[in-house]
Amino acid sequence: MIQISIYRDKTGRIRRFVAQGHSGYAPHGEDIVCAAVSALVQTAVLGLEGLTQIAPGVVVEDGNLDCQISGCGGDNIKVDAILETMLLGLQAIEADYPAFVSICQMRI
Repeated sequence: MIQISIYRDKTGRIRRFVAQGHSGYAPHGEDIVCAAVSALVQTAVLGLEGLTQIAPGVVVEDGNLDCQISGCGGDNIKVDAILETMLLGLQAIEADYPAFVSICQMRI
C-alpha cells in the first residue's frame, strides 16, 4: 500500500508531503496505481521548482518521496494551488483504489 502523509501548518497550508511504499496493485513496471501517484507527486515538485520562487527540500528514494516546503513569501497562491491540486488527484486515486492508497492529513 502507498501511504501518503500531508502535513499542514497552523493556517491550513500544506507544508510537507510524503509518499511511501508501493501499491502492490500489479507487478513492477505495470502498476498503474504507483504510476499515477508518482506522476502526481513528482509533477507537484516540478511545479514548485519551476513556477514558484521557492526551492523545496526533496528526498527521493525507491518507493519514497519526501517534500518539505518553507519560505513561500509572495508565492503562497501558486504553492497552494499546486499542492491542493496534487491532493485532489491523490484523493481521487484513493477513492478508486482504497485498498492500495491511503492518505493521512495532519497539522504540524
